[in-house]
Amino acid sequence: MVIKMRLDKYLSECTGKTRSQVKALVKKGLVTVDGVPAKSPDMKIDETSSAVTMDGKTLSYEKYVYYMLNKPEGYVSATNDNLHKTVIDLLSGENTRDLFPVGRLDIDTVGLLLITNDGALSHDLLSPAKHVAKTYEAILDGIVTDEDITMFKTGVDIGEEKLCKPATLKVVDIDENKGHSRVYITITEGKFHQIKRMANAIGMDVLFLKRLSMGSLVLDPALSPGEYRRLTEDELNSLRSK
Repeated sequence: MVIKMRLDKYLSECTGKTRSQVKALVKKGLVTVDGVPAKSPDMKIDETSSAVTMDGKTLSYEKYVYYMLNKPEGYVSATNDNLHKTVIDLLSGENTRDLFPVGRLDIDTVGLLLITNDGALSHDLLSPAKHVAKTYEAILDGIVTDEDITMFKTGVDIGEEKLCKPATLKVVDIDENKGHSRVYITITEGKFHQIKRMANAIGMDVLFLKRLSMGSLVLDPALSPGEYRRLTEDELNSLRSK
């Protein structure tokens, strides 16, 4: 049996307008369903097959949406914040109703962030039981040694009851003059400030941190900081298959 949706709910979810706003548009005769002016905002429609227009524009219903964002510095990973702009604010012109960031990047951390309204997928990606790998590029204010790499591999003590799960620390470049190391770090958990605390545990601070990947999802190099795009079907299917 097909469960039909109320027209006002459909209009609200497609456009981001409030129920009262879309009801007013229906009363003005600005909404049609299958070519016929809608008589009531509470009429039931099939969101998968009904042809709906509002003020002459054809609407398309999507239950879930998925955006890849290249998060810049200065934005918080939240849906709203009283002090700072949020990553949701970067999706200008989109219907951001019910959207949220999957996981959290600190205000000074940049890179890959998935934004969606799919709670089930978010849970799968963030669940500790799933061990989804996340890879970061970092610049550390010290010279990484083989002992540091081994410590990451065996489990870093960041002051909690249990050691961190085994992680990968790979040196990409060493700047001898500045005494800095550019590294890739891959973790399978999401403890609070985990990368920064792991770096502190080997006597270093993180000077720069950028997330490159989360599971099978890899940051698109074509996205400049602050830019976003929808996930492709291949990317989405790959995420769901994990």
